Amino acid sequence: MDYTNIFVIIFLFGTLSDFIIDQALEAGNFFYRRKHGTDVPAELEGLVEKEKLEKTVAYKNARYFLWIPRVIVKTLLSLVLVLSGFYALLYMLLWNWTENFYLTVLLFSFISSIPAAVIDLPFALYREFKIEKDFGFSKMTLGMWIMDAIKELIVSLFLMVPLLCAAVFLLIHLSSWWWLLLGIFYLAFVFLASYIYPVLIAPLFNKFTPLEEGELKDALVNLMQKCGFHAKSVFVMDASKRSGHSNAYFTGLGKNKRIVLYDTLIQQLSVEEIVAVLAHELGHYKHKHILKKYCIMIPMVFVVLFVISLLIKNPSLYQGFGMMTSGLVIPEYFKFFGVFLIPIIFGDWLWVVSLISNAASRHDEFQADAFSAELCGSGEPLISALIKLNKENLSELTPPKIYCIFNYDHPPLLERISAIRNPLNKGDKKDE
Repeated sequence: MDYTNIFVIIFLFGTLSDFIIDQALEAGNFFYRRKHGTDVPAELEGLVEKEKLEKTVAYKNARYFLWIPRVIVKTLLSLVLVLSGFYALLYMLLWNWTENFYLTVLLFSFISSIPAAVIDLPFALYREFKIEKDFGFSKMTLGMWIMDAIKELIVSLFLMVPLLCAAVFLLIHLSSWWWLLLGIFYLAFVFLASYIYPVLIAPLFNKFTPLEEGELKDALVNLMQKCGFHAKSVFVMDASKRSGHSNAYFTGLGKNKRIVLYDTLIQQLSVEEIVAVLAHELGHYKHKHILKKYCIMIPMVFVVLFVISLLIKNPSLYQGFGMMTSGLVIPEYFKFFGVFLIPIIFGDWLWVVSLISNAASRHDEFQADAFSAELCGSGEPLISALIKLNKENLSELTPPKIYCIFNYDHPPLLERISAIRNPLNKGDKKDE
């Protein structure tokens, strides 16, 4: 391993800086939570019980104490696998054994993911069957958990194998323009996956039933008609068979577009509150937030792939991580290994991008909240729903501002309540 190599330096500095930033943020949030976590803000006096806040603090602390060894082990594993030359050795062994680009890439992609999955397994099991069960969330059985893991593996293979084969084909046969064509193929694949997800993939894990006739369905249908939103149907997902957490979301494209409500959400909220939550989601639709995100994502896919296409031509990329090259000519079968290395080298710098994307997401949430308040004639039903969901999901009331900037893609509860009740204090909330 060449520790003077620029790519190795970027990897090491990124890994260590990301680790330090995460540790500092989580530790800061822990000490702040220990000091203020059970304080009931004046705005929520009489609405949130101190006992509920004590449970929230205990839940968040339990997850934090598991997170510490989990992130340490994962970081050490990444450093060992990369700096020992494990990936380079594995790739060359597979190439020498198969002498087939497709088989090498498929086997390498699968085998290289095994160490991280094995190391993470006890942490995932402890979180699901100890922490989540202790706090009344998890309804999972071990058999259900294993079946979910098998299904996730099958779905991942179904999605990843075509993408990997397409990448290999383009790298071999269209080395100059592979990045452009792969970008087109990838985006087409993403839209296809989004289209089929509600009808082919999601039902593998949960049961979706049309919302029963009644007051709630009438209210939601009227709301959607008022907004001009056309969805195939409103479905209820049996989330309670796995967890007590609640949510609602839009999914699908075209004629497969649908609204999904967790059954836990219906149990926890009133009709008026559910209407307000759906109005919030419709606010994203009316403000074209998803379309705007696509307008950013699509060109970024091509920019990233183009940069990768330039970097994989640099011999230093391979030499720094144990792959020997002769001269300036990079063998064709090396190039996928270069593509594999790029996310490892630069992945821990994505917190910079997250700062921007989280800020944009919080802005969108404020806009959607304002839309809900306007559409429902009052923001109080949404506020009531947000308070209930915050309590039921054991979410923190007042996390530190710096922690929210780095980690929250939704504004914290008190900021949302303040903005809903005082919209003039949020001048960026409406796009008139």
